[in-house]
Amino acid sequence: MTTKPSIPTSTVTRDLRELDKETGNIYESIVIISKRANQISNNVKEELHAKLAEFASSNDNLEEVFENREQIEISKHYERMPKPSLVAIDEFVNGKVYHRKPTTEQ
Repeated sequence: MTTKPSIPTSTVTRDLRELDKETGNIYESIVIISKRANQISNNVKEELHAKLAEFASSNDNLEEVFENREQIEISKHYERMPKPSLVAIDEFVNGKVYHRKPTTEQ
């Protein structure tokens, strides 16, 4: 997953009027953001597990644990990434999240 430099890596105070502008309801906006954050989190988790699976071995000894620098670098990269909730909020505010309300469409 590539991150854009515009997404902050720490918590930012948000204006609630900015979040409910698109839906008209702050709670509906929060639900949309949380569902998107779960999607992002699952994608990042799958990607990380796929990369770390390359380093899996059936027998671990103490030397292998300390010598595997690539695995440590991959882990540090994912730790430095912005949290999925921050990415989801940024996507929602910038109109990059598609959502619909099935009950009103019928």
